[in-house]
Order: sequence, then structure tokens, then C-alpha cells
Amino acid sequence: MSLCSRAVPVLVLLCVVTGCAAEVDSASRSKPAAAGGATTPVPPPGDEAVSISVPLDRYDPSPAELEVIDAAEDVLVGECMRRQGLSWKRLPRAAAKDAEPRNRRRYGVVEPEVARTYGYHLPPDRPTVARRAAAEAKRRKGLDDMEKKAAYGSEGRPGKTSGGCLRKAEETLLEEVPDADFGLLNDTIGATYEQSMKDRAVVRVFRAWSACMRRAGYRYADPMEPLADERRLNGDQVSEREIRQARADVRCKKSTDLVLVWNAAENRIQRAATEKNSAAFAELLRAQRAWMAAAHRVLDKS
Repeated sequence: MSLCSRAVPVLVLLCVVTGCAAEVDSASRSKPAAAGGATTPVPPPGDEAVSISVPLDRYDPSPAELEVIDAAEDVLVGECMRRQGLSWKRLPRAAAKDAEPRNRRRYGVVEPEVARTYGYHLPPDRPTVARRAAAEAKRRKGLDDMEKKAAYGSEGRPGKTSGGCLRKAEETLLEEVPDADFGLLNDTIGATYEQSMKDRAVVRVFRAWSACMRRAGYRYADPMEPLADERRLNGDQVSEREIRQARADVRCKKSTDLVLVWNAAENRIQRAATEKNSAAFAELLRAQRAWMAAAHRVLDKS
């Protein structure tokens, strides 16, 4: 069952389709510095990003929900390790309010505050998420070879489990999760996104946004193109030039209603797709709810 992958394929696919620059594993994310090297508090996610939703969100765990699943697995791994006479320090929980909005870069950069400070880069993790990632890195570094093998399997590493207590924890959470077609979910996420970019209203608003950007001195056919410069986005420095462009990008999205138009089209297309395969998506929803319920039961007992 694809849930064993901890929903990562879904997240990766969406990153590929939307051109987002973030790594799925937040612990490995580059921490950009604001222009000029200034240290500033990480701003909370803007309403512009938090408010974006699509119908397929119901079937795909959000970053906040994945944190709940990770926390439940952490409990189960600790129990498994202790049964072997080994220690396992539980990680601090990340607050739901600090989780990455699931659709933050679905339509490119949309938050004025983020653009003003970080340009096209994703901002660093919020405090409790950063604390958890740091604790996880410290714990892993402190494991000896026997503990590491017991926890992750002989070839385990962050993001990939070959066995050990983590694999057992994943399987335990999935024991009562019904089968569902997770390939359909992955395929539909990608197909409907690409279809939305060809919608007539979206094509028109892309042209309006492109014209707005051209007046500001930038030439792009669509709002995902600025995110495609990997040399810029993979670096840990944010230049004033990048910030100027990102701020112009956000202003042009706002003045053309790009996010509203694109999101409306994608919602319409995704609703049609889920209605066409209503039985399969009902199974996906049951599986998603069962997975979350299993995680909450573990945490309630811990």
C-alpha cells in the first residue's frame, strides 16, 4: 500500500509539478539568509498561502497531519527500542501553527512578507518545527551503530527506511488502514494541475500577469517560471535583486487576481475528477482518516 511511503510521493509530485524549491525533508532544507545577511524573525505563514485549498487536499495528509503521524511513529519506535534494551529519546512536538501551509507555493510566491524578506526562497522553518528538526539530527548523530541498525535497519537513513523499529512502527499504524488506490491520487494531483494551467481563464490571467511583470522589467510566460532557476533557489543567500523581482511578482498576482482565478479553475477541475472516480476517492478518504485515527490513538496512550 502506498501509505507505507508516508505520503512522500504525493508531496514530491506536487513539488515537481509546481516547481517548488523546498525539499520534502525539512531537516535538509537550506536556511536562507535575508538580503544583506540580516537576521530576522521567521514570519508566520501569510493568509495568502494558508487560505489556498483544493478538493484533493482531503485525501492527502497535510504537513501538520504528517507531524502527527511522525510523532506517533516516534512513540512506537521508542517502545520497540526499549524492548531491545536500547534507549530512544522522543522528539519534541512541532506546533500545528508552525507547519508549512500545504499549498504555499502552489501558484508561486504569493506572500508579500515572505517575498520582502526571502524573495523566491522558502523561509526557514518556524520555531517548533526547527526545534524538532534539530533534535532529530542530534539524536541520530548520537546513535551508535547497533542503535542505528535497530532503529532504521541496516541501510536506513532519513527519508528511507530499510527495516528496524521505524519500519515496524509504520506498519503498525497501517494495520487497520483499508486498501485504496494511492496511485490514482498521485496521478490526479499532477494531471489536474497541468490541466488547470491550460484552462482558458487561467491562460488569460497568465497573460495579464506576464504583461504586468514585463512592465516591471521581467519577462516570464507564466508564474512558475521564476521558480525554475535552481542556481538561485538552491543557494542560501537572498539578494536585493531577487527580492525586488519577488515583490513585483506578488504585486502582479494581486493586481490580476491570478491566485483567485487559477484556484477557481483548479477546484472545478479537481471536483470533476473526484466525482468521476467517486468510489475510489471515498476509499482514499477512509484510508486517510483511518491512518490519522491510528496515529491519534498511539499518542493518546503515550
